[in-house]
Amino acid sequence: MSGPFDHEVKACAALLHRSDPDRFMAAMAAPVSARLVLFPIYALNIEVARAPWVTQEPMIAEMRLQWWRDALQEIAEGPTVRRHEVVTPLSRILSPHLAAMMDEYVAVRRWDIYRDPFEDQDHFDAYINHSAGTLMVVSAQALGTADEDVLRDFGYGVGVANWLRAIPDLEARGRIPLLDGTPEGVRQLAQNALDRLNRARSNRIAVSPQASPALHAGWQAGVILKQAVARPDRVAAGALGCGEMRRRLSLMAQVVTGRW
Repeated sequence: MSGPFDHEVKACAALLHRSDPDRFMAAMAAPVSARLVLFPIYALNIEVARAPWVTQEPMIAEMRLQWWRDALQEIAEGPTVRRHEVVTPLSRILSPHLAAMMDEYVAVRRWDIYRDPFEDQDHFDAYINHSAGTLMVVSAQALGTADEDVLRDFGYGVGVANWLRAIPDLEARGRIPLLDGTPEGVRQLAQNALDRLNRARSNRIAVSPQASPALHAGWQAGVILKQAVARPDRVAAGALGCGEMRRRLSLMAQVVTGRW
């Protein structure tokens, strides 16, 4: 990786390649100028997502998340920002507004530290909205003009699709990831998410071509949600998603047509 990529951005790309190959593929399908933005944001997502899981001590996990909140506050308020291979490139691409928005994205991941179930549907929806939804808003708006409501609809659909794929691992780690784990409960959750995904797609015009590469990250969501609606048992079996060839072809088709 050469050209405009400095050491920190290359480090972000390498982290993404190792830890989140799907988002790495999506970012590599974007123009080079967009990758400069997406690599650091997606690297932040990896660092924050894994912070609650690398220790059994809740206090240490809380401290790890607080470190990222402090770093984002520095980006939002300036003028001095700590040097770090993810924070440094983030400071060049996030506006104060987007950096402040990412604080709620980090804060909501505190749920991952503990073993309490979601309180109700509003609590679950807020978790998905502030994690996956906010990540979608920030990554798209860091690239170009895009309507926040459309991005949050799309982000919710993508977030639920990714959540359903993670269910076996979350349960193995002792978490209670679903309010209603019955087949009908899973089907209804997937259908609601698919409805929001389709609502976002019906408003594509509200997302500029400059911002749209951020939505490549959700290229598998529609298929996954449809699978969960048709066969809720695939969730517990860890059998959601497509084969490698279909994954690559569907991403290529989205990039070529621009129809996320």
